[in-house]
Parts: sequence; C-alpha cells; structure tokens
Amino acid sequence: MKLRLTRDLIGRLPECVPDPGSIARAQVSEDHYPAIARKLFEAHRGTGATRFFAIGSLIWKPRPYFAGMEPARIYGWHRAFCLGPDTRYRGNPDAPGLMLSLDRGGSCKGMVIRLKDDVGEAELLDLVQSEPPPPPHPVTAHTATGPVAAWAFTCPRDYAGYVSGLSECEIADRLSCCVGMRGTMAEYVLNTIEHLEEAGIHDPMLWRMQALIAERLARSG
Repeated sequence: MKLRLTRDLIGRLPECVPDPGSIARAQVSEDHYPAIARKLFEAHRGTGATRFFAIGSLIWKPRPYFAGMEPARIYGWHRAFCLGPDTRYRGNPDAPGLMLSLDRGGSCKGMVIRLKDDVGEAELLDLVQSEPPPPPHPVTAHTATGPVAAWAFTCPRDYAGYVSGLSECEIADRLSCCVGMRGTMAEYVLNTIEHLEEAGIHDPMLWRMQALIAERLARSG
C-alpha cells in the first residue's frame, strides 16, 4: 500500500505558528503531575521494571531514559482521535486540533517501551508532564515473548477533554487544517503511520485518516 499523504502535501500548510501565549486548559493542582510521578517511581522501586504502552509520538520522539521498545497489543482499548481541543501544540485557537489517545473498547497494536532500570522520579515527571492530565492506566501488553505489565495514557470518558461522536470525515476536516507551535496534525499522522509500519504494525483507521487528510490538502492547492 502506498501512502497518499506526503511531505509535499503537508508543505501546503504553515510549518508552525507562534506560541499563542496563555491559554485556558484543564485545571490541575500544582502537585498533580509530581504526585503521579511519585506513584510511578514507588511502583518502579517495587518492581525494578517500568514499561509504557505507546501509540503515537512517544514512539517517534524517544526520551534518553528509554531502554528499548517492541511491538505489543493491548485489549480493552483502541487508538482514537478522542482528546481535545489542542489549541497550542498542533492546533491553535482558530483551528483546534484533536489528539490521539486510547478510548475504551476493542484492542490496539502499538509499542511497549521499557524505561531504564535507574530511571528517576524527575525523569518520570518529565514523561507525565508531556501528556494530558489523566493519570496513566495499568494495562497488560502482549508481546512476542509474553504478556508484560505496562502503563498507558488513556482518555477516560468522563474527562472534560474527551471527544466522541465525530465521523472520520469530520475528524479529517479538523486534522487537515490545524497547525500549532510544534507543527501540523497532518505531519503527526504521517510520522505515526511511518513508525508503526517500520515496526510491522498496520493501523487501518490511521491509513483511512491519512487518505482523507491527503484529499483535503490536495483540494486546498
């Protein structure tokens, strides 16, 4: 199969937009992320091994404290553009983006990332602060060598940023035009597909989405 979404098509969008400045976001306490990091660190000290199940940018933007990753599948969750609105990173107040997360139901293929044995609380804080406020959820990741315990960043359906009820065409309408300070959602989709395919993981939803985004960008020229 050949991708219809290309770097040339993505180049029809601005590469990025300036930081929009202060934007209202989900209110969390000052200790929210540090408390999550402390919990993860205590669990790490108890087991000596910490893994995260990744579905998107964690795969293609690894951290120095990642020790390795391998393909895996989890059950009870599926990859979906169910988190929003993104008005800073890959969207803006005039064209809010939608972010990938894990929604309830089905199953999902991704990568399970093993953190270094000596990972510290500060590094875990760095990781969780890069994600939306909901704490990571414990999952079982099924790898080629057997099941392993892992954490996954999910989007609870009672979370204020949870998005549902949009058709794939409606999602593509939004993703094909949103640009933020870190780039475009079109680029995010392409990067995710390319790295999943490198790992032998084919996600039909993402392939349909890239084709829909490509159609819209082609018309924009």
